[in-house]
Amino acid sequence: MKSKMKNIDFPIILFPVTCVIALFILFILQPNQSTNVLNTIRGFLGNQLGSYYLLLGLGIFILTIIIACSKYGRIRLGYTERPLFSNFSWGAMIFTSTLAADILFYSMSEWAMYANEQHVHDLGSVQDWASTFPLFHWGPIAWGIYIILAVAFGFMLHIRGRKKQRFSEACRPLLGDKVDGIPGKVIDITCVIALLCGTATTFSVTTPLLSAGISRVFGLPNTVGLVIMILALIAAVYTITVLFGIKGISKLASFCVYLFFALLAYVLVAGGQFVYIVETGISGIGNMIQNFIGLSTYTDPLRTNSFPQNWTLYYWAYWMAWCVATPFFIATISKGRTIRNIIIGCYTCGLSGTFMSFIVLGGYGLGQQMKNGNGLADVIYNLDFSINYEEILNVFNPLPLPEIVIIVLVISMILFYATTFDTLTMVVSNYSYKNLKSEEEASKLMRTFWSIIFILFPIALVFSENTLASLQSVSIIAAFPIGIIIILVVCSFFKDANLYLKEIGYKDSIIECPIDKMTND
Repeated sequence: MKSKMKNIDFPIILFPVTCVIALFILFILQPNQSTNVLNTIRGFLGNQLGSYYLLLGLGIFILTIIIACSKYGRIRLGYTERPLFSNFSWGAMIFTSTLAADILFYSMSEWAMYANEQHVHDLGSVQDWASTFPLFHWGPIAWGIYIILAVAFGFMLHIRGRKKQRFSEACRPLLGDKVDGIPGKVIDITCVIALLCGTATTFSVTTPLLSAGISRVFGLPNTVGLVIMILALIAAVYTITVLFGIKGISKLASFCVYLFFALLAYVLVAGGQFVYIVETGISGIGNMIQNFIGLSTYTDPLRTNSFPQNWTLYYWAYWMAWCVATPFFIATISKGRTIRNIIIGCYTCGLSGTFMSFIVLGGYGLGQQMKNGNGLADVIYNLDFSINYEEILNVFNPLPLPEIVIIVLVISMILFYATTFDTLTMVVSNYSYKNLKSEEEASKLMRTFWSIIFILFPIALVFSENTLASLQSVSIIAAFPIGIIIILVVCSFFKDANLYLKEIGYKDSIIECPIDKMTND
């Protein structure tokens, strides 16, 4: 017990936890003042430093393509006869561990958020662009932020055999022994706080949809108390699952994917809009590809519509806050795969699942708006940036047995939450130790502790009744320092990977890790 206690890095635990508890108290006691401070900081970052987020996102995506096509892509992360998981299980865990239940929420509602945007009308029609922007904001750049770090962490864990599963350790090739001192502590504490803020945003935005669904199906009053009960239920589910380790997450992820695709198939086939949904999806993908560079670099210098400040910056920041944990998980389950395989596989699994969700669920709602002219967008997303969750569910009304569809939606969202937060809890628990090998897992007590901590800040945000714009501010602020840390990690990877290639050469078709191979033999 003493040796285990000595291995726990208490500053990494205590400082973020203290910040979360302080924010929890502040948001409950002073919700309006807290929101004003958040929006002021968010306004400064968006208006003065917005290009930082945009250029970083585009640069990361380009780098992943360069790595996949270069000599680095041939490096195999550790020597094994076969990868640890089958392609389906691996892809299912990647998809469900990175996006949480917000993919279902945004798939059904994001088109409505853009329908009344001035920038969308300036570009053309709602039909063309309300279906394009969700694919862009959840597309290659979003996944690129995960992938670039998964590659760096996988190299660190499986090639270099580092015993610390942390951002600071990934910066060691560049910063040297400084990562063992105050700079390293600052990096790690910043990452944990950003992760807690990102997860709080997800819970706070999407849990009310769960609450509305349960209220509608079971006739319960849709109150803050019900939302908190749902948060507690989700915490219990992912706490139980995470205790079973990666194998438990793998099984739950596979089941979640099956249920998710069953929901999409039912809406696509039974919704009566099959041709419209498919054609809108094809047009949306084509429109995004054709205008990708322009969308990625649009800054609205004159602030005629502030679209990139309100949306694109938020999404890039959102993915940066989330990338603190999930790339470690992707790296852990990717042992035995080449870097090129990881990059192509992550893009394939991630984009295919994401695009199908937005094309089917988003297209079904957009079709009702465009064909019936029923003003659905106006009632889903209000001018005061508030969301009408009941109206989102009304999108399913034309379907046969809509109540059954809502039940499947609720179960799917809970499972998405569980698999994602299983991942986050495992990774942040590993963060809490001074030394932890890549094949080791944190104790069950540590995982349970973080499961409870993850739920506190979301409850505070629910009590404060923030609008979507206020919740976005949390992620934008938290992500600013993470962008700098990502740059350090990427530079460290290139430096270390070049050194590794010089050490072993790269004449073989696949570059093996000689130490792992000798050990295996």
